[in-house]
Amino acid sequence: MRGEGTTMGELFSLLGDPSFGFLRLAFILALLASPAFGMIGSVLVVRRISYLAGAIAHAVLSGVGFALFAQYKWGWTWLDPRLGALGAGLLAVALLAAGRRWAADREDSLISVLWSVGMAVGLLFLAATPASVDPMSYLFGNLLLVTSGDLWWVGLLDVVVLTLVVGGYQSLRALCFDATWADLRGIPAGRLYTLLLMLTAVTIVMMMSLVGIVLVVALLTLPAAAAERPAKSLGQMMGLAALLCWVGSWAGLSLSVMTDWPSGPTIIIVVGLLYLAAHVTRWR
Repeated sequence: MRGEGTTMGELFSLLGDPSFGFLRLAFILALLASPAFGMIGSVLVVRRISYLAGAIAHAVLSGVGFALFAQYKWGWTWLDPRLGALGAGLLAVALLAAGRRWAADREDSLISVLWSVGMAVGLLFLAATPASVDPMSYLFGNLLLVTSGDLWWVGLLDVVVLTLVVGGYQSLRALCFDATWADLRGIPAGRLYTLLLMLTAVTIVMMMSLVGIVLVVALLTLPAAAAERPAKSLGQMMGLAALLCWVGSWAGLSLSVMTDWPSGPTIIIVVGLLYLAAHVTRWR
């Protein structure tokens, strides 16, 4: 960007400037990611498992660190950091699912281990890579990391999530409000739960470049939490959460460009203000 003091008119000029194509990609990515964030975030909030998303997000850093280290140490140029992040996220999901099945009474300990060890391993790998690799870009987001390929993957994620929600809405609702009843009705609650965590991992990786690993969970949960009270059903909550996610992301990106602030923290601050406004309105 061009320093502090950018006006709204200058922002529109930047969006039309060919040399700022990464900025257009960031705005499009935020738009495309909002439906997936709204739908998955709503299920996480209603199911009260947002902490699992936090564990997966922090474990993802180990995959990012390993991919960058492998590129530098062994010349594995094919191992993109997003691919490493996805592998680490899915491994974390597998461990969480196994822990829930075989050691449910120790699930909280497993979450703590994934949360802390995943971050520690990732930071060690990053420390072993050249100084040109900036860990802050992966922790808190960097618009320069957004690529056109991200848009295709996020679009595909939207299709998958929307298909799951439309085709299995009643099963999802049962899983959210009464998993035991869902089991008694023959709904495969365990497999649906694991699929939800897998989609959560994929969603986290897709938005890693925009808001970073540390802050992505806030973008998943805050819009959904703000939409929970005014919504009359799970479907309404998903739609409103997607809208709030989109508004907060675009407003945060615009403010970030206009003030030259980091994109990730700025987006989360704006989304946090929307969450606060929703609760103040409800209280009044």
